[in-house]
Amino acid sequence: MKTIRFRSVKGNIKFLTALTCLIALGWMSPVSGMTYSAGIERSQWYLSSSIFECALTHTIPDYGRATFYHEAGESLKFFLDTARNPMRTGQAALVIEAPKWRPGNSIRDLGFVAVSEQTRPVTVENRRATQMMESLLQGMLPTFTRRAKFNNETVRVEVSSINFKGFYEDYLTCVASLLPVNFRQVERSLVFFKVDESTLSTDDKKTLDQVILYAKADPSVTAIFVDGHTDVTGRRIYNRRLSKRRAEAVTDYLVRQGIPGEIITTRYHGERYPVVKAESKSGHARNRRATVRLDRGGTPLEEEEELDLEVLSEGLN
Repeated sequence: MKTIRFRSVKGNIKFLTALTCLIALGWMSPVSGMTYSAGIERSQWYLSSSIFECALTHTIPDYGRATFYHEAGESLKFFLDTARNPMRTGQAALVIEAPKWRPGNSIRDLGFVAVSEQTRPVTVENRRATQMMESLLQGMLPTFTRRAKFNNETVRVEVSSINFKGFYEDYLTCVASLLPVNFRQVERSLVFFKVDESTLSTDDKKTLDQVILYAKADPSVTAIFVDGHTDVTGRRIYNRRLSKRRAEAVTDYLVRQGIPGEIITTRYHGERYPVVKAESKSGHARNRRATVRLDRGGTPLEEEEELDLEVLSEGLN
């Protein structure tokens, strides 16, 4: 059985109390179990970097991978990947502990994390993922503990700090170069207009600037669809012309900022495809819009299909 020395009696009592609670709740078992760890000789880290994402990955032998993942426009998160999850679904204890060759350090409790029945059974949010990363820089071991799937033995998954520091600076460099947005955040963008207007405001241009920045950076974006709309007030012919001016205002701005005109399809629909059908000021305001959709080289949607998806998407937000 593993023996851990403590700096004080108070710290020892706290740990024994926590350990007793974990056993009582079924998260740990007093009987022997399985520990998945790279150890000193097999501990490796790998950095995959681009302007779209930074992934700092650690291979855990016989288990799978541990990854710190930072996507453009998002916060850092951590997850475990495994083709065969040995943990029972429920809640795993997450602690920061000292490696075997550094006894005498107290254990830091980071609470519990959900364990699901998936190939990615554990995901840790930004705050605790950051704490885990900081502990690795200090040579500590983030460790997940949970009952085994088919018996009451303990399953431990350790994230090794060996060789972590060597990649940390490169990871920070990668994060600093990430785009401010990712594809999901700009795939469908909206620009709203005041009554009878087709002029872009400062805020509208800021929204489009994010789209432009991403489209220029991602060569897989091969088409952009701009659709102009109006509310139901006004005559049909007038609305048609107004929606055309709105769509063209967006397209003109995209082209002036360096987006090739040949990849842009500009369409206008008048009042035919309202997002909100209610006759109210707020409803009319949401319908006075232009939409910008990025396409990554797939087959372009038919006009009505694209607009139906737009209405569905906006209605769920």
